[in-house]
Amino acid sequence: MKANLAQIFRNQAKRYGNRLAMEKRRNGRWEGWSWQEYYENARAVGLGLYSLGIRKGDRVSILSENRLEWVASDMGTLGIGVCMVPLYTTVPAPEIAYIIGNSESRVFIAENRNVVDKALQEAPGLPTLEKIVVIDPEGCDLSNPQLMTFNELQERGRDLARREPDLFDRLNDAIEVEDLATIVYTSGTTGHPKGAMISHSNILAIFDALDTCVPAYDTDETVPFLPLSHVFERIAGHFYGMKVGITTHYAQSFDTIIEDIAAKRPTIVLAVPRVCEKIYARILGQVKEEPPWKQQVFQWATKVGGQVSRLKEREKPIPLSLDIQYRLAYRLVYQKLNERLGGRVRWMTAAGAPLSREIADFFNSAGIFVIEGYGMTESTAPISLNVIGSYRHGTTGRPLPCNQVKIAPDGEILAKGGNIIKGYWRMPVQTKEAFTEDGWLMTGDIGKLDEDGFLIITDRKKDLIITAGGKNIAPQNIEGLFMKDPLFEHVVTIGDRRKYLTCLITLNLAEAARLAKEEGLSFSKPEDLYDLPGLGPIVDRHVQEVNKNLARVETIKYYRILRNPFTEQTGELTPSLKIKRKVIQEKYRNLIEEMYPAGGE
Repeated sequence: MKANLAQIFRNQAKRYGNRLAMEKRRNGRWEGWSWQEYYENARAVGLGLYSLGIRKGDRVSILSENRLEWVASDMGTLGIGVCMVPLYTTVPAPEIAYIIGNSESRVFIAENRNVVDKALQEAPGLPTLEKIVVIDPEGCDLSNPQLMTFNELQERGRDLARREPDLFDRLNDAIEVEDLATIVYTSGTTGHPKGAMISHSNILAIFDALDTCVPAYDTDETVPFLPLSHVFERIAGHFYGMKVGITTHYAQSFDTIIEDIAAKRPTIVLAVPRVCEKIYARILGQVKEEPPWKQQVFQWATKVGGQVSRLKEREKPIPLSLDIQYRLAYRLVYQKLNERLGGRVRWMTAAGAPLSREIADFFNSAGIFVIEGYGMTESTAPISLNVIGSYRHGTTGRPLPCNQVKIAPDGEILAKGGNIIKGYWRMPVQTKEAFTEDGWLMTGDIGKLDEDGFLIITDRKKDLIITAGGKNIAPQNIEGLFMKDPLFEHVVTIGDRRKYLTCLITLNLAEAARLAKEEGLSFSKPEDLYDLPGLGPIVDRHVQEVNKNLARVETIKYYRILRNPFTEQTGELTPSLKIKRKVIQEKYRNLIEEMYPAGGE
C-alpha cells in the first residue's frame, strides 16, 4: 500500500534526523530546523489543532509569507488528516472571507496583526471559523477569545504528545491516499476563485512522474522565493523536496533572492520565466555600460553559446573548433552568470509562460539547464516537462508519465491522469464545465503536439485576439519579442474585435535611463523621464524594431507608456508573475479607448 504524505514525512524525519532540513532568512539572519526539529514542530501544530477539536476531513486555512511556521503548519495539518487551504498574501479582506467561508475552515492561521485584523473584520459572517492562530502576535488583542498565539497552539500539541506519544503516528496512518490533502483556490480575474481539490493521490502521482525524469537528490539544496501558497512551489518545491530529502533555504524576500542564492549556493532553483528575463535584462544592461570591445566579446560568446546549445538540443556532436571557442566563451562570459547564482546550479525551472530562445540558450551555455514545462492548479502543477537529454526549445516537453494529453478539434489542450483533480470544492456546475463528458480536463490553453510528442503552447483560449478582420492572433508571441528587449518590463497586447493592435507598456527604468543618457537627455532621477519629450522617440524606435519582426496584421499601431509598474500587490500580476489581462484592460480602459478613436483606422 502506498504511503501518504504524512507517512513519507515521518520516514524522512527518522532517516535524516539531525541533518539540516530547512532554514529561513529573517531580518538578515538564517534560522533553521533539523529534520527531527521540523517533524517535532509539525507534530506540535497538528496535535495542537487536534486538541482544539479539529478532526480528519476538516479544513484549516493559512495566510502568511514563506516561513518555517508555514511548512510546520502544512505538515502538521496534513499529519492529522486535515485539509490545508493556503491563501495568497495579497488577497483583500473580502476574498479572505470568501475562501474561509467557502472552505468552511474551522481555524485560520494568520501571520501577523494586519492579517488578523482583516479576518476579524469579516469574522461575524463566518460561522464555521472558531479560532484565529497568530504567528507574530505583536499588537494583537489577545484578550479576544477567538485569538490564540502560534506558540500556545504548539504548547497544547506538545502537551498532548507527552500524554499520548503515539497519537500523531496513529492519525498519520489513518489517512487514505484518496483523502483531500489541500484545497488550492485558483486566482481567477473575474468572479469568485474556485477551490481545486487536490488529494494525497494526486500529489503522489506527481512524485512518481518526477522521479522518472527530474534529476533531484537528497544532496541537493534550493533557495525558494516563490510563495508557498502557489501550487508550483508547494508541490514541486515543498512537498517533492521533502520526499527527496532536499535541503531548503527560504529566501528573505523576492528582492533579496540574488544575495540569498549567492550565500547558500543552491544546486536547484525553482523559478518562472519572468525571473530569468529579469536576470538576463540586468546582464544586458551591465554589458551596454562596458567598452565596445567587451560588448563585442559578449556578442561573440552568445553566438557561440547559442550554436552549442542548439547542437546539444538536437543531440549532435560539437565540433572540436566550436568546443574550443565555447570553453573560452564560458571563461570570459558565462562563468560570471554561474557564479552570480552561487556556482553550483545544475538546473532551474522556467514554467508557466514562454521563454525566449535567446535567454534559454544563454542560461544553458552557462551550464544551467533551464527546464521549461507546463501545468496548472487543476493538474497538481506539472502536465509536461522538458528534461535534460530530451528537450525541445519552444515546447513544454513531453507529457509526464502520470497523465495523457490530447488536442481537441478547436486546438484546446486536454489532460487526463492520476494528477488531475476530481473537481472544485462545492462547485458542481464549474466542475462539470471544466471536464469533457468522457473525463478530460479542459485546460483552457491552445496548443499542439509535434511529431515527437512534445507539447507546444500557443496561447490561452480566452486570450486569443480575433481582430475585426477575423484574424486569430496569439498575444504571447508578440509580447515575447518585446521581452527580449531590456527596455520593456511588461507589455500587454490589445486588439480583440478591433481593426488593429495596440499595447500598454511598462518600462525598465534603469535601461531607459541608460538610453536617455546616450541621447544626451538631462534628468535628476529615472522617474523624471516620464515627463521628458525625449523619452517618446526612444521607446518608439524600440517598438518599431519589434514591428519589423511581425506580420503586418500583428504590428503594434499605437501604444501607451504606463508610469506605474505591474505588481502582484496592485493586482496586475499573479503570484507566479503572469499578467492578468482582464484586470489590466479594465484598469486602463480609458487609456485603451484613446488608441481607438471612433471610426479611426
